[in-house]
Amino acid sequence: MKPTKLAPLLEPPVKHLQETLRGIRSGRATVGLVEPILVDYYGTPTRLRDIASISTPGPRTVHIEPWDTAVVPAIEKALVASSLGVNPSVAGTVIHLNLPALSEERRKELVKLVGKHVEEARIAVRNTREKLLRELKKRHENKELSDDAFDREKEALQTSVDEALRAAEDSGREKGEELLRV
Repeated sequence: MKPTKLAPLLEPPVKHLQETLRGIRSGRATVGLVEPILVDYYGTPTRLRDIASISTPGPRTVHIEPWDTAVVPAIEKALVASSLGVNPSVAGTVIHLNLPALSEERRKELVKLVGKHVEEARIAVRNTREKLLRELKKRHENKELSDDAFDREKEALQTSVDEALRAAEDSGREKGEELLRV
């Protein structure tokens, strides 16, 4: 079955979920932990990845080097306010994050958080499906779609929804397994 032109509308919730899951800390330091953090950059909320160079020189260390050194205090403030639970240390113009090992209890809390994000993505996909289904029904009632075309579009939409839900579940399951791996 060929994909419908409506399928791309179901991708944003899954992509948002995957971006959110990248920001949840597992056992290893990654740039994805800090990239989406918003920093007050001269009065404008800006993603950290857009104003600094981010690297992971070690398995539990993240280095952040802003291109504009005047923004170091704002980055430090944003990191403290983030949900990482780590205090940054500033050495000149470089900000260091040393990530401690996760406790078993914290890992389980993060798995629950992953489940919550997956459920939010499922809800967003289903809401999008309902909106698109209403549009299809309206087009069918206005005689823009024949009965057969309506059935094909409806079936293609459901196939796309199933794929999006499966992708969300897979992403959540993978992140959960990663979190529980010691």
